[in-house]
Amino acid sequence: MTATETTERDDAEGTAIAPSEPVPQPAPGATPPQAPPLIARAAAELVGTAALVAIVVGSGIQATELTKDVGLQLLANSTATVFGLGVLILLLGPISGAHFNPAVTLAEWWTARRGGAGVTLRETAAYVPAQILGAIAGAVLADAMFGEPLVKWSTHDRSAGHLLLGEVVATAGLILLIFGLARTDRLRFAPVAVASYIGAAYWFTSSTSFANPAVTIGRAFTDTFAGIAPGSVPGFIGMQVVGVVVGLALVALIFMPGRREAEQPAG
Repeated sequence: MTATETTERDDAEGTAIAPSEPVPQPAPGATPPQAPPLIARAAAELVGTAALVAIVVGSGIQATELTKDVGLQLLANSTATVFGLGVLILLLGPISGAHFNPAVTLAEWWTARRGGAGVTLRETAAYVPAQILGAIAGAVLADAMFGEPLVKWSTHDRSAGHLLLGEVVATAGLILLIFGLARTDRLRFAPVAVASYIGAAYWFTSSTSFANPAVTIGRAFTDTFAGIAPGSVPGFIGMQVVGVVVGLALVALIFMPGRREAEQPAG
């Protein structure tokens, strides 16, 4: 979901060696220049989304086993997600852009078809199924690691209207952040910025900020702390789509290209 100067590390000594030229590091909202093969990018999206859901679900299970305090459970869950997401974006951003989220992929495709940079329809058709499969696999993996049933539909109902509003806010804010960074040429900050936003949105949105259709689907497969009942999934995804539209509208409004002042004639 970073263009920056990277360093190469000596494997034996761990000493940083500055490269001769900066190496671009894309993030969500940006596709790498000289992109790797599509199969590699789709694999990065699958693995990254699987790891993200495993982090969300696994840390939720661990938290409920360690404490009965719901506040501490949410704190542990959100903290693990912040660190895990930041690492995943940093690692896989140079390969696929580290979307891990159909909402981000579809928003990027929309901006690309309107003349901006972004993924093609063919890339979108590869990314979105990979993200959904990865999310399901991540939930199953987390359940397996903690001895839970591999697939057990969640009974955690999240259909209340205020939770749906929370998803609109969470998704719109995420889209505004990512594409705002892209518009201002600051995508190098995406690993920290996106992870920080998701961590904050855990707490300031009523829905605890799913903001991701693939993750929403994956979390329906686990009847644990992070789960969502299958009956609540369509409503959440619908509100996430609304959030994408709102977010892109805000990007267009706030990051409107400036007009050049007409040059005044000399004398």
